Formats: sequence, C-alpha cells, structure tokens
Amino acid sequence: MIRLSSNDTVDVTAAFGADETDAAAANGSATDEVREAMLSELQEELGEAVVESHIAAGVDITVRVTSEAWASTAEFLKNEMGFAYFNFLSAIDWLPSPFGRDMDSQVDLALEPAAEPVEPEEMEHGLAGGETRFQVLARVNDVAGHRAVTLKADVDDTAMSAPSWVPVYAGANWHERETWEMFGIEFVGHPGLRHIYLPGAFEGNPLRKDYPLLARRVKPWPGIVDVELMPTEQTDEADGEAPETPAAAALATPGESTEETGDA
Repeated sequence: MIRLSSNDTVDVTAAFGADETDAAAANGSATDEVREAMLSELQEELGEAVVESHIAAGVDITVRVTSEAWASTAEFLKNEMGFAYFNFLSAIDWLPSPFGRDMDSQVDLALEPAAEPVEPEEMEHGLAGGETRFQVLARVNDVAGHRAVTLKADVDDTAMSAPSWVPVYAGANWHERETWEMFGIEFVGHPGLRHIYLPGAFEGNPLRKDYPLLARRVKPWPGIVDVELMPTEQTDEADGEAPETPAAAALATPGESTEETGDA
C-alpha cells in the first residue's frame, strides 16, 4: 500500500504499473503516444476507411470506420496488431424517442398533464461522430500490451446490415444474434441468426427508439404490481366447499386456534 501525505508526489507508472502514456495523461499531459501510434497504424492500413477518431489521452481511443471495412478492420486488429481478446459487440440507435419523455418518466406527465409535446431533439452520435441513425460498435483488447480500442461503423438505414465478425472473433456470435434481435441489424456471414430472448414469431425490435413500450403507457413506470389476497376457503370436490385449513383459519381469525384446548 502506498501512503501519501497532502504534500507528497508519486510517479504514476511506478506506483500503479500504468504505461507511460497513462502516467503522462494523469500528470496533465495532452499527448498519448501509444494510442496515436495505434491510430496511425490503422490509418496506414485502412486509408480512407478510417472516417473519424477520438483519443482521450491516457483513457481510451474510439475509431469510426466505413461499414465496408468493418470486417477487415477486425482481421487487421487481431492478426496484425495483437488485439486477440474480443470484449463485446452491440449497436446504438441515436434517434431521440418519438414518444417524448413520457417513455422515460411519468413524473413529467403528472406535473404537466396538459403540456404540449416537445419537438424531438436532433441526433447526436457521441465520440468519433456518425452520419446514420444506427451504428454498430465493438471493443477488443490487446491483453499482452494492455491496450484496447472501441470501433464504430455507420449502418445504412435501408440495408440495415453489416459484415459479421464471427469468422474473426468467434465470441461475437451471441453478441451479433442479440444485436440482430434487438435492433434488426443483419450480420452478413453469421452462421445462424436466431432469437435468444424473444419468441420466434415476435415482431419488432425492442431496443429501437421508435418501438412502443406499451407497458409504460398502460401503467405508470415501472408499473403497479397487482397483489391478490390469499384465499381463506377452497373449493371442495364433493359439494363445492372444503373445510378450512389451519393456515386459512389462522388468517381468518387471528389469535384463535382451530382446536379447542382441553379436548380429549
């Protein structure tokens, strides 16, 4: 354990085992040689397929590539740059909810039930930008080099498809199935897209922003739990009534026993 007084300083690299880039960033430097080198290597290999990037010095790097280069980027990262560990793959729908805030908070409706509906906000695409409503994103790690990178790619709103990562990272199998199921994005080359959570005949994609969550509109979110009282009598097979059980009798007449004391 390292104990520091308010006047002590410590070298971040020596104390926590971080790389020099993270140490420099923690000490106020705005440069990140490790991640800048990663970006340069990707740009040299992929050229114009690298659309945009964002480096948070000492923290992370996000790179957006074209959808056509989505699979080839995975191959290069794994086979040439040492990113052998697959972390996750998913998608984002950047469309603001067309149903307004009542899909997120019934408090707004309770406070202003007659308020005019608010115009939906413009789409914001986060780090490394974007041009389409849907994006796929994935993260891979270089365990030996203590590096990681987040990849993004725009998904064409008409085609709604992207190349599969399964031939490169087998662990992407279930992640792509879930993304297909929840967002409706098809992964070309996947060995078997099929439902994980939903019935086979289910229609719609629940994680799309324009998918109506009717339960939130029927009851205040997160919903009122309907509680039924325990029955005190049960139907008998013979005459339609059954004798009270000890538990039912105890509920019906608290404090009284079903048998009188002193009986032989």
